[in-house]
Amino acid sequence: MGEGGRLARGVVVRRLLVVDQGPGSVSSLHVQVMAEAAGVSVRTVWRWLSEAREGRLEPAVRQDRFTLDDGQWQVLAEVGGNVAALHRWLTADGSSSAGGTPSLGTLHRAVQRDLRAGRVLEVARPSRNRVEVGRYDRVLAELKLERAGEGLPVVDADPVVPAGAVSEEDAAPPPRGGVRLFVPGARVVSTAGTAAVVEAVGHTVAARGVGCVFGEPGVGKTVAVQQALHLLPDRVPVWRAVVGVKPGLPQMRASLLDAMGLSAGSLSHRAQPADRALGEALRRPGVMFLDDAQRLSPPLLDYLRLLWDEPSTAAALVLCGAGAERVIARAPALRSRVLTWHQVPGLDQERLAEILAMFHDVWEGVDPAEVEWADATVARGNFRTWAKITSHVYALSKRGRDVRVDRALIEQACARLGPYP
Repeated sequence: MGEGGRLARGVVVRRLLVVDQGPGSVSSLHVQVMAEAAGVSVRTVWRWLSEAREGRLEPAVRQDRFTLDDGQWQVLAEVGGNVAALHRWLTADGSSSAGGTPSLGTLHRAVQRDLRAGRVLEVARPSRNRVEVGRYDRVLAELKLERAGEGLPVVDADPVVPAGAVSEEDAAPPPRGGVRLFVPGARVVSTAGTAAVVEAVGHTVAARGVGCVFGEPGVGKTVAVQQALHLLPDRVPVWRAVVGVKPGLPQMRASLLDAMGLSAGSLSHRAQPADRALGEALRRPGVMFLDDAQRLSPPLLDYLRLLWDEPSTAAALVLCGAGAERVIARAPALRSRVLTWHQVPGLDQERLAEILAMFHDVWEGVDPAEVEWADATVARGNFRTWAKITSHVYALSKRGRDVRVDRALIEQACARLGPYP
């Protein structure tokens, strides 16, 4: 066609009429060619030609075209966009128009026509079974960040903690990806640093973006991120992927599939089906937590970037690890897409004695000067080192009755850590 698109009805019938009024007559081939040009059936073109011969070049305009007024549109919004419910309301009301209640089909056409014209339907209630994270402020409130934002240490009293704390009543091994606290009775403590991680992760999840939590080994990155994930609303799914040492692409696929409960065994070595399955699963709002991200090579990080570049991806991605920021820096495409970078510092020196007392009862009543000495000499604000010191202090304190935790006992505990605490 010379006009760069499908011909309109008026153009079709006028050109056929020219042929019809000339020395020849319209043949079936004429009609077939014009039907292909207009994108309609041959039967439709014959009908157009018949009506045009009677003087009707354009379709008759329906004078009784039904339109929704503002009140009816508001009712449609209140019933969640359900046109059938609006039809029942109009039938019961009986005052929709002078001609009576329109049919359900007429209502559907009227709604679709107004939507195509740009009218906005503000549905008052969300669709059933749809998981929505919602707007940023609402999500931050649901993440209980007002609790963590006080900046004071908070003990999470929930005995089921993803960080893998071991209680005296339950000596079961920690879950995969958990953190050993090395001593019975230890508690997961939320410090001001942990609160900052909770806020950073909450922002990333609310924005459905990519975040990186990094810091020195043993400062409590995984504990803090697990705490943040633990505080997410129950309806937001959390997928924890376990990364092996120097994984290849099939191992990476298997880790992601396994984290999302998909059939990793049958899909991990089949690239296209596996990627389609992951893409479908990531359309659901949620968060993928990938610890030890420093083990990933730039090609694997680029693979993650491709998954999260899909327009339909609604899940957030949280990468965590000591040196993760340096590894991601070697993958520029992913680095440019990271929304949140958060470095986890060491323990707060000013509140160290208070934090340790909340971490384990063995530190209650201990002279803060002794704690400061151990930190300056051995621990240097490292959470994991303090957990190991606590383990040895606890064991030494159980050797007899009324064993006092003093400088001598703390020195003995620190000596057990060897030259590389």
